[in-house]
Amino acid sequence: MFEQIDIESLELNPFTTIGKENFLITAAANKSWNTMTGGWGYFGYMWNKPVCGVVVRPTRYTFQFMQEASQFTLSFFPPNYEQVLNICGSCSGRDCDKLSLANLSAVFVEGPDEDWVTFEQANMVFCCSMAAISPFNPKNFLLNEIEEHYPLKDYHSLYIGFIEKVLVRE
Repeated sequence: MFEQIDIESLELNPFTTIGKENFLITAAANKSWNTMTGGWGYFGYMWNKPVCGVVVRPTRYTFQFMQEASQFTLSFFPPNYEQVLNICGSCSGRDCDKLSLANLSAVFVEGPDEDWVTFEQANMVFCCSMAAISPFNPKNFLLNEIEEHYPLKDYHSLYIGFIEKVLVRE
């Protein structure tokens, strides 16, 4: 189903892959997990390792999983999965069964602590170990326009993960 590739061979434009296509952020903790649609983040190199960063608001159900998890995945899908990503971004795992509504099948990939959770329908998956968590503090915003993204004052936390595995559909 998936094959692991060397991150050095990855050809990816982060400005379209993250900025326009969206993805699922999935975290597991204490034998339970949740997923949500993400649209903001980055890929880079930090602390001598390849990393990714994603943000989650405290109002999201996935937030509690990200706070407790030692690892997470970013799952990317083909372009025709826009409706699936809309469902996973608008329906809370507290209140509904996202997998059934979105017709997704969970796949578990062996990880160092708990298994990483991704989806059979994904075409690319980043399996990450949690490296750092940094809550946004509005006092640190240097531009007033950033505050416009937070009318409810529900400031994101930034989760930085070391990219341990990159999986692509076989």
